[in-house]
Amino acid sequence: MKKFVIAGTLAAAVAVSGIAFAQQTAPTTPAPKAADQPAKPKKAAAKKAEGSESADSTHTAPKQQPNTTDAANAATSAMTLGSVHIPKGVKADGKDLPAGTYTVRLTADEAKGDAKGASGTLERWVEFVQGGKVAGREVVSIVPANEAKLVQKDTPPPAGGSKVQTLKGGDYTRVWINKGGTYYLVHLAKG
Repeated sequence: MKKFVIAGTLAAAVAVSGIAFAQQTAPTTPAPKAADQPAKPKKAAAKKAEGSESADSTHTAPKQQPNTTDAANAATSAMTLGSVHIPKGVKADGKDLPAGTYTVRLTADEAKGDAKGASGTLERWVEFVQGGKVAGREVVSIVPANEAKLVQKDTPPPAGGSKVQTLKGGDYTRVWINKGGTYYLVHLAKG
């Protein structure tokens, strides 16, 4: 029994020392730099070498992140976004919305969410109007033109047009409207 314990301990020590050795050795060849990339100062390495504390242990607050876009600018009044054809029955605001062609109208009502950092003007309500009556309403996410390229992955609808897509898994239908370069996205649950 003692032989197995000693052999196991010896094997573990060899494995740990191999890992420690692998972590200590670093490639001596520096990575090639791009011609237009400025040289970076080596302050952090010098700071770590000087004191017994690492630079990471003294950092207490997150660093300020740069803004990625200008302030969001979305329409604040009610307006008609366009007409869409929904091929299958869906749920809008938890209520049934039958298949059909609807006029989509943006309201001035903001959707109050609890998400930190969300802009109230970019989460609003839209109404699905058919025959002059509101058949349903749902929250729309507004993506201003200055932010569209940051989040767009699919081919957008043409200017002044719309797309109705069943999303992967078939649980949601996305209504995507392009009005003046601003995208209006409505996600409707399967009916």
